[in-house]
Amino acid sequence: VIIASLTISAILVFFIVPFTIIFFIYLNNILLLIYQRNSELKAEPLSNVWDSARKTIASFWDTYARIWHGYELHGVENLPEGPGILVYYHGAIPIDYLYFLSRLFLWKKRLCLSVADHFVFRLPGLKLLLAVTGVIPGTREECLIALKNGYLVSISPGGVREALFSDESYQLMWGNRKGFAQVALDARVPIIPMYTQNVREGYRMFKERRFFRRLYESTRLPFTPPYGGLPVKFRTYIGKPIPYDPNITTEELVEKVISGYMVLLCISTSVKAKFLFSFQTKTAVQALIRKHQTIPGNIWKALLERFDKRRK
Repeated sequence: VIIASLTISAILVFFIVPFTIIFFIYLNNILLLIYQRNSELKAEPLSNVWDSARKTIASFWDTYARIWHGYELHGVENLPEGPGILVYYHGAIPIDYLYFLSRLFLWKKRLCLSVADHFVFRLPGLKLLLAVTGVIPGTREECLIALKNGYLVSISPGGVREALFSDESYQLMWGNRKGFAQVALDARVPIIPMYTQNVREGYRMFKERRFFRRLYESTRLPFTPPYGGLPVKFRTYIGKPIPYDPNITTEELVEKVISGYMVLLCISTSVKAKFLFSFQTKTAVQALIRKHQTIPGNIWKALLERFDKRRK
């Protein structure tokens, strides 16, 4: 009985906060359904008619962020007035990104559309919440339409793979994903890097195992659950935008990105530009991590930063 009780207690300690977050997310969707029925709303989910509901949801998550993680958002002035693509590091649970969306809406009354993995749209009972908060598939067409309509669009090139298999070393796991760079070039919009300090100390995944890696690569579904939920300090940093410049030559872009290293790419100009834009973005995100994150991440240090007033 004692062993069973200790085991159950350990499981609750490890998983209760992630499960609580899931519960709150589903509760948000239920409240939206009630709001829709009571108000007899038939407007498009992205229309301004839903702004009062969005504000309520954003206020809830912003309060949760302040209490549980002492959340701070820095660099909002780096966001363009018009469209742009936000590229960010994906934690075990992207709760930090939810905090960012909430505070951005409360501060700027601005909706940022979020590119999500296909499995998210298969989750039951979240259809209205996803639509109202602007979660979209990661197709080129969807992203271009959103950018054309003036929205910010956010994407994590590492996605679920980065969430599952990155760790306290904060290694980016983008692979060959450069589609976001091509979209930015096609839409002629800047890319803005973003990173949240201590996101891996708040929520972690179990160490990578070959079986689970093969299972994910074959199914593209996350089978390993996150654990943790410690009230460590979260600070989201938005970096300087990487501008789209129609007048820049490939050689000048090479010089900007690789800072003097000789690069020879026997490929077309368009493919070369996509590669370099992607490389520049990855370098910018890595620079934010190096600047603001202790590597490897340290849970105790992240907890003590809740009492550090200097950065404020």
